[in-house]
Amino acid sequence: MSRIAYVNGLYVPHADAVVHVEDRGYQFADGVYEVCEVRGGHMVDERRHMERLVRSLDAIHIAMPMSLAALGFVLRETIRRNRVRNGFVYLQITRGVARRDHYFPVPEVPPSIVVTARAADPAKGEAVAAQGIAVITVPDNRWERVDIKTTGLLPNVLAKEAAKQAGAREAWFVDASGHVTEGGSTNAWIVTGEGRLVTRPAESGILRGITRTVMLEVAQKLQLRVEERAFTVAEALAAREAFVTSATNFATPVVRIDGQAIGDGTPGPVARALRENYHKSAEIAR
Repeated sequence: MSRIAYVNGLYVPHADAVVHVEDRGYQFADGVYEVCEVRGGHMVDERRHMERLVRSLDAIHIAMPMSLAALGFVLRETIRRNRVRNGFVYLQITRGVARRDHYFPVPEVPPSIVVTARAADPAKGEAVAAQGIAVITVPDNRWERVDIKTTGLLPNVLAKEAAKQAGAREAWFVDASGHVTEGGSTNAWIVTGEGRLVTRPAESGILRGITRTVMLEVAQKLQLRVEERAFTVAEALAAREAFVTSATNFATPVVRIDGQAIGDGTPGPVARALRENYHKSAEIAR
């Protein structure tokens, strides 16, 4: 079955899905996006994703292209047309099409919206988590407002490619003081030798991950000791466990950082427990 995409009011074959050459998302990365897990044909944490979408749009002064109810229908219809039972739905909204100019278009133009959906095999993700992943560290060279989920991801792309070339799956950004901020497409966590779960506070230095938010709720239910604070690379290397979280990774153990084994070099019990209990706390529409 050929894939279907939603582009500015039309459901079209994925291969024919296009936007104008002067769409500001293409010219300036002037837009935002969300990625939502699909589980059993239903979106996971739709409400939280839409709340973050609204915050991101407000932060860069782009109007919502339609009501949240209508947008929810488009997302579900795209999932349905692609027959996705387990996978992900991607939403991107840009400032729209206008003559290339750094200033916002005057008068305003309609925002552009693209939605795609694709299937994913849950067994593959479980196999990766069972083995754990390696990460590398790279200097954080991004702009300060990474709390806005914009499409301007070139530093992330370069970091992820550097990880791939090094035989790793993820890169952790490190700020000028030697503290880990977050991953190229994930939030970063460690478990200290004393058993404390540590992740950086969700201020402007990191993206407030939806999965991160849910994992904090899971940790509370599991009665884990949690510290929201910055941690250094040295702390991470000395940690009992490390892991990453995102909508596409849930909680995936990190077993090596910059080539050094973390703990005993195998996925730890805290990361495994958080992963196993994640969907019990996530919101899944029925």
